[in-house]
Order: sequence, then structure tokens, then C-alpha cells
Amino acid sequence: MVSEGRGRLFRRKDGKYLIYLPEYLAEDSMFPFKDFGRGRRGASGSIDVKVSFKPGGDDKLLIEKWKAPENQ
Repeated sequence: MVSEGRGRLFRRKDGKYLIYLPEYLAEDSMFPFKDFGRGRRGASGSIDVKVSFKPGGDDKLLIEKWKAPENQ
């Protein structure tokens, strides 16, 4: 079981950012994201995620599965 690995944060020329995860980490049997679906433009292998951090906190990002807000 692999629970950590070295990834990278990239800034693209168009100003968007990408987070790279090593293959051995993302394909581990215990990796929490498994439901890869079709992307918005027909690309395969994407999952909507929520990315957050605590302002003024330590250098950590929290990545969770995206849950649509409940309608009130």
C-alpha cells in the first residue's frame, strides 16, 4: 500500500494550474478516488474535487471528492 508520493504543482501558459500525482500513488488499491468519469469535453478519466486550505495555516492543501451543494 502506498499512501504518499512526490507530486508537482504546475502553472500552465494559459494561467490554469494542474496538480500531478505519481501513477503508483493514484493507482494504489487504497487510493480514495476511483469513480473516473467522462470529462466535460469528452476526455476520459476526470473527477470533480474540492481543493481547500486554511489561510495563515501550515503549507497544506486538502483535496476531497466534490459534493454538490444541497438546494435549500
